[in-house]
Amino acid sequence: MKPHYILAAAAAATTVLALAATPAPLPPSWHMTGDNPDKFTAGVDTSPEGRGAKFLRSKTNDPDAWAGLIQTVQAQRYLGQRVRFRARLRTEAMSKWAGLWMRVDAANGKPIAFYNTQNQPVKGTTGWQERSVVLDVPSNAALIVFGAIGAGTGQVWMEPVAFETVGRDVPVDRMPAQAAIPTTPTL
Repeated sequence: MKPHYILAAAAAATTVLALAATPAPLPPSWHMTGDNPDKFTAGVDTSPEGRGAKFLRSKTNDPDAWAGLIQTVQAQRYLGQRVRFRARLRTEAMSKWAGLWMRVDAANGKPIAFYNTQNQPVKGTTGWQERSVVLDVPSNAALIVFGAIGAGTGQVWMEPVAFETVGRDVPVDRMPAQAAIPTTPTL
């Protein structure tokens, strides 16, 4: 066999092996949520390109489906502090968007603070892009929930993940204001 055919065959075999790498299950602290978690699969990418990143992949062609990878921690250690969740995201054929999100809940389960990075979406096929979410944890907080969202079809990878306290000089993220509903019709 000629040397360039051997190199081409080796490259093709390496690509097939990388694509066929069996993902590892998510660590026990992470799980899926959302409107359609049954339409997604999640795990840890074991391929050389995935480098151990957590991923969320659409299993269907439902463009309206969305799911999230989440972790929940008790808020007690962070009461009265400002926290940041950050990670790098990479996408493949993400039809709607992918991003990070975080929510702070009271003991009664009601959200106190929430933000997602939908205003900085990661769409289509991209290289690694850093995103972060910063929220205050008030004294009545009980839980902090954070993770990644995948909306539509495609796949999102998330790595490395960091959760940390930050100073008051780091601005809190706020969802864009909703347009006011008019009090009279415009005809």
